[in-house]
Amino acid sequence: MPRISSGKRYAQAAFELGLEKNELDSWQTDLRRIARLTADEEVMAFLDNPRLAFAAKRSLLQKGLGEINPLAFNLALLLASKGRLKLAGDISQQFDELLDVHRGIEHAEVIAALPLNKENREAISRRLGEMAERRVVVDARVDPSILGGFIARIGDRLIDGSIRQRLETLKRRLVEAGR
Repeated sequence: MPRISSGKRYAQAAFELGLEKNELDSWQTDLRRIARLTADEEVMAFLDNPRLAFAAKRSLLQKGLGEINPLAFNLALLLASKGRLKLAGDISQQFDELLDVHRGIEHAEVIAALPLNKENREAISRRLGEMAERRVVVDARVDPSILGGFIARIGDRLIDGSIRQRLETLKRRLVEAGR
């Protein structure tokens, strides 16, 4: 049986609550807010301090988070009481992934030799969307070693349209033809 990270369990619970109450967008916003707050090292130094009374931690969280969904605030308090606030970023990320799946959005990691402009990004997104039969959001990064073209990964599918791959294929065919 595969192990599920604690962040995923919390995200799943938050997702189910948000879905039940039709508050997915507000949950996403609130979880991101909690993650941003806990990314601050100074704030975390206070919240992780075992000598700091829980009431002071609660006050700090209330002040730092402002107006958020009471259930999201309770999640932050629960994480603080268990010393697991460091999971907030993971929880937010896992929630975003669950929300994307719910909305039929797939993410594709695209590696290109040069930065992609908006038109290229949209064209790749459309083409990959046709292949995946879903809406695809392109997360692009640059790697000059592929020389040209791009490499895309959607879930467990890999599409290698790089010049480097074409050159390696051509080299292999030439070596095989020379035998």
